[in-house]
Amino acid sequence: MITVRKSEERGHADHGWLDSHHSFSFANYYDPKHMGFRSLRVINEDRVAPGQGFGSHPHRDMEILSYVLSGSLAHKDSMGHEEVLGPNEIQRMSAGTGIRHSEYNPSPTTPVHFFQIWIEPATFGTPSSYEQFKFDPAEKRDRMKLIASREGGNGIATINQDAKVYVSEITNGTPLDYALGENRHAWLHVIKGNIVVNGASLKTGDAAAVSNENRLQIAKSGIESEPAEILLFDLA
Repeated sequence: MITVRKSEERGHADHGWLDSHHSFSFANYYDPKHMGFRSLRVINEDRVAPGQGFGSHPHRDMEILSYVLSGSLAHKDSMGHEEVLGPNEIQRMSAGTGIRHSEYNPSPTTPVHFFQIWIEPATFGTPSSYEQFKFDPAEKRDRMKLIASREGGNGIATINQDAKVYVSEITNGTPLDYALGENRHAWLHVIKGNIVVNGASLKTGDAAAVSNENRLQIAKSGIESEPAEILLFDLA
């Protein structure tokens, strides 16, 4: 079964310096029908103005992933990490027993466009930790690039949950075939472009909740020359 969540149905907040779309209930946006999906709790698509950002604030017991589409995102946290995240990188922060961090756009001229993702952890009260990995964009081109999983390793962020996170840039008409294991579920979010997944058409910002499907056939649709890009969450 595939249930489509349209882009325009997401929550939206425009604070001037921050333009944010919420796939699930977040901050002042509340929708009891969309509180998350399985262990996936937050998908926020954020655009932050030059020189602006989120001041230092706390988190605990949450797996937090950031994925930049354009621009750059500066990170500073109470564990002593000071990093800058750009496109084709994945940042993972396990809040665990508690952490404070800030995220801001260090550019004086260019906005940053990124996704922040929260996944509920399998266990609570674990030590806080941080990882950041860069990958070659060819690794996601017309294939599923694993960027986070419970096992981690080899440039894959380690998350405290039975979940896998993939990114893919689809440039041609050849479908991507993805096998879901028994009793697995998926959330597919279209970062950009038009795709068809198991017969359901999705456009930029749309998403699909998937249950009771053995395989996913994901293909770019339309005649556009620009590639499509997706995030896929394989969830228990």
